[in-house]
Amino acid sequence: MTEDVIHIVDDDDAVRDALAYLFRSVGHATKTYVSAEAFLADGGVAASGVAIIDIRMGEMSGLDLHRQLKEMSSLLPVIFLTGHGDVPLAVEAIKNGAYDFLEKPFNDGKLLQIVDKALADAREARSQQIDFAARGERLNSLSAREKQVLPLLIAGKPNKVIAAELNIAVRTVEVHRSRVLTKMGVKSVVELAGMLR
Repeated sequence: MTEDVIHIVDDDDAVRDALAYLFRSVGHATKTYVSAEAFLADGGVAASGVAIIDIRMGEMSGLDLHRQLKEMSSLLPVIFLTGHGDVPLAVEAIKNGAYDFLEKPFNDGKLLQIVDKALADAREARSQQIDFAARGERLNSLSAREKQVLPLLIAGKPNKVIAAELNIAVRTVEVHRSRVLTKMGVKSVVELAGMLR
């Protein structure tokens, strides 16, 4: 599993260094970037962990970076920092899916708490994405006939009814039922239905 990293994107050297020190002091790995462009150039879209981004930077603002990350389907939670208490910017950032928005100077304890929650949420989102991909692969492994049997199984129809609807033998339905459960990695139709909800 990839190590979670706190990505700090801020054009202010002192802020970057202070944040990196804060997170390292509690055991988090950190990477710092002087600009949004530097973060993107380092593969930020595929990064895991959390991004802490200054909202106002040089050519590309924090909001622009966040928009680009969203367009590229990044799952990285973004926490914005600003030295300017700009309510409209905060509202826009949150509406666009920012994880949180803090004004400088901020409370170290509160920031650490927000980052820890964001890391936990990001891990859960990655886990769900992996589960979803695995389900897709399992579904794709089913034969055409097994794909026909699947929804009928989930609907709770007995083998006899499925056989009649598909115009096949009951024994054939039993074989397909067994293969569907095996390929989907479940032991029962109830478990299968729960997996596909």
